[in-house]
Amino acid sequence: MIKLNTNYNNLKDSYLFYNIAQKTKAYLQENPDKKLLRLGIGDVSLPLCTEVIQALHEAVEDQSVKERFHGYMPECGDPTLREIIANDYAKRQVPIEKDEVFVSSGASDELGDILDLFDKSASALVIEPAYPAYVDANIMAGRKIVHVASNDENGFLPVPSEDQLADILYICSPNNPTGAVFSREKLQQWVDFANQNGSIILFDAAYEAFIEEDLPHSIFELPGAKTCAIEICSLSKTAGFTGTRLGYTVIPKALHRGGMHLNEMWVRNRTTKTNGVSYIIQRGAAAVFTKEGKAQIQKNISIYKENAKILMQALDAVGIWYTGGKNAPYIWFKCPQGMGSWELFDYLLTNAQIVGTPGEGFGACGEGYFRFSTFGSREDTKKAAERIVSLFAK
Repeated sequence: MIKLNTNYNNLKDSYLFYNIAQKTKAYLQENPDKKLLRLGIGDVSLPLCTEVIQALHEAVEDQSVKERFHGYMPECGDPTLREIIANDYAKRQVPIEKDEVFVSSGASDELGDILDLFDKSASALVIEPAYPAYVDANIMAGRKIVHVASNDENGFLPVPSEDQLADILYICSPNNPTGAVFSREKLQQWVDFANQNGSIILFDAAYEAFIEEDLPHSIFELPGAKTCAIEICSLSKTAGFTGTRLGYTVIPKALHRGGMHLNEMWVRNRTTKTNGVSYIIQRGAAAVFTKEGKAQIQKNISIYKENAKILMQALDAVGIWYTGGKNAPYIWFKCPQGMGSWELFDYLLTNAQIVGTPGEGFGACGEGYFRFSTFGSREDTKKAAERIVSLFAK
């Protein structure tokens, strides 16, 4: 009889979004006249910008003309798009070669696929609360996982220690779910730690476009990062590509372990396992990096950031501790009055028709905390802020 991957038996059932859906469904059935204010969703609500839409339409038209038709694209990405992305790094004083850039179908796909580079015996360090897929992808591969708990005392930004050694180090900054962002000094500690111990950092930079303070957008801004880090980026939240699907990964040529070069390994992986991202989508992605595209995208981001300010003002008004919001699209706050995270979920749903995300769903150390997303509509965000103040000012 065929032997299956029994590591799947070690996965815990993910009740987070299922429970949220079931609770909201039951509430609406009992209260059909009520409108829910959804601050839990991590999806964007604004459409693709005009520049991107125009590029997508032009690319579709190309596919109808023999002379401009494109079939399979290069597995590692259109050379033109790879160069555009490399030039964008250069404008930020981060020199990257175009063949160190790999175009992907999105950061979520890449975060799972990139684990092909590592032996099953490699251990993985995950700072929690965390995006659940970091843990689950490594459980599926049968890897040992080192769980590092963070908390409000360290601003959910822990520093490495020798009792937390692991081969693969996950760092997400700005962080999902906490919205916390590593300073250069703290991130440098992780870079130095990785180089000293031969570890490799998987740096999830999906939310870097929301940074407004003097904080690192890329791990490659830091000395030594090119010998210990892989950076995984996404256009989902930057440019609204959640339904369009495109991201990119940077693997420096200087990154090697045991005589093997990870850039070369990833070229072989992609040319074996993929047929590349579609021509149409890559054309749309190229428009993101134009002057006009960037300006239009920034307008959308500014709307989400204004939503964050509205929610932060409400939390400030009632004295609730939080992190995130200013440099990230998520606000992570302490449940008031000693509530548990699911208890607060029920309380907000019943008394204010607000739907958020209980922190427990991002790991055990998320219990007692709650996440708001700023990707909702302005109208709903304002109403939610007013109701938060009304509820907790008493």
